[in-house]
Amino acid sequence: MTSSYDYDLLVIGAGSGGVRAARVAAAHGARVAVAEEFRVGGTCVIRGCVPKKLLVYGAHFAEDLQDARRFGWEVPACSFDWPTLRDNVLGEVERLEGIYHDILERHEVEIIEQRARLSGPNEVTFADGDTVTAGTILVATGAHPVVPDLPGAELGITSNEVFHLDRMPGRVVIAGGGYIANEFAGIFHQFSCHVTLINRGDRILRHYDEQIRDRLLTISLMKGIDFKFNAPFEKIEKKAEGGLAIHIAGQDPIDADLLLWAVGRAPNTQGLGLEEVGVELGRNGAVMVDEDNQSSVPSIYAIGDVTDRVQLTPVAIREAQAFAETVFGGNPTRVDYENIPSAVFSHPPIAGVGMTEGQARDQVGAYKAYVADFRPMKNVLAGRNERSLYKMIVDQETEQVLGIHMIGPDAPEILQVAAIAVKAGLTKAQFDATIALHPTMSEELVLMR
Repeated sequence: MTSSYDYDLLVIGAGSGGVRAARVAAAHGARVAVAEEFRVGGTCVIRGCVPKKLLVYGAHFAEDLQDARRFGWEVPACSFDWPTLRDNVLGEVERLEGIYHDILERHEVEIIEQRARLSGPNEVTFADGDTVTAGTILVATGAHPVVPDLPGAELGITSNEVFHLDRMPGRVVIAGGGYIANEFAGIFHQFSCHVTLINRGDRILRHYDEQIRDRLLTISLMKGIDFKFNAPFEKIEKKAEGGLAIHIAGQDPIDADLLLWAVGRAPNTQGLGLEEVGVELGRNGAVMVDEDNQSSVPSIYAIGDVTDRVQLTPVAIREAQAFAETVFGGNPTRVDYENIPSAVFSHPPIAGVGMTEGQARDQVGAYKAYVADFRPMKNVLAGRNERSLYKMIVDQETEQVLGIHMIGPDAPEILQVAAIAVKAGLTKAQFDATIALHPTMSEELVLMR
């Protein structure tokens, strides 16, 4: 840290990663500024994980209210009011944004509410033309939803705009097969929309265990969600009488009131001046960095989705912590990317950590797959045939648990603890030696034989 620059650290982007890096560096005595052109909090807080999870909670009441009658509750006819949920969710987002502002201000981090562009290895120029210098620059600008290049694509929306809809559409078409597509398919369906999920490939959630994702597909079909596979989009047209006509190859057009693009996310690097100052960019414009988050320009670092390594908020936060500790804390730290747990807040949710059965087959050879396929107690009394599936992948020789994958109520909540066991390298025998907590769904993890 030297006074020859205006700041010791200038962070471009005030998402979860950028805010963590800024406050930790400031706590180590650095003079820090954060440039943010939109809102403090980033994708996760403003238009991603947090508001989406609140919509998931809201969607669950559709079935919970029905189930309550089977449990003796006299539930009157209920109707759903989208503006109430929407406005309450946006209010919570605003509250969280204020908290992020307070965190930065308490650590004496200057917030510059402008777009920033690199104009040198240690220099940034803002939208108003002002220029500042920094000993270290951290790019934490995140990613954005991809909209395909085809006629009428602009008639659709992305996950950014979902939270601001004026009203619930009657017919929704969702393009994609990943976690965002499946999460919003469940949300819209529970809000009484007719949902069609269209995927250009032949499967959903291709990075998850095959048995688990097939179970989600089966349950989703039973609920009434339509799926079309191997169906590339051709064009989107606005109909004179209102609504959209979705044209896909080899099939009749599909009428919809709303089209949601959920076909992937790309790093936010366009227009930042990165290549002009010598920063190497990779696939989709991602910033190429080493194990210490350092780019090809020594004074410039990058973390989070803009590097397109693992697009998860907790990973960005870990990378931010490691960066700040290494560069400003005198404590060299690197992120361990092995066995990162992940979840899909579909309906029901999916969660997984470690190797899938397919990965074990390819990488380990001799393995065992233990499965618990059961009907949760609540579903039994509620009269629902929906079944949960838990799966444990074990190294046949060492008995080490290589992966755990599950679909069912509260699967992400259960997996967080199970992920500790996988990360610690525990064995199947150690799971078996643990007495079950009965009656719970999680007890199935120690009862698989």
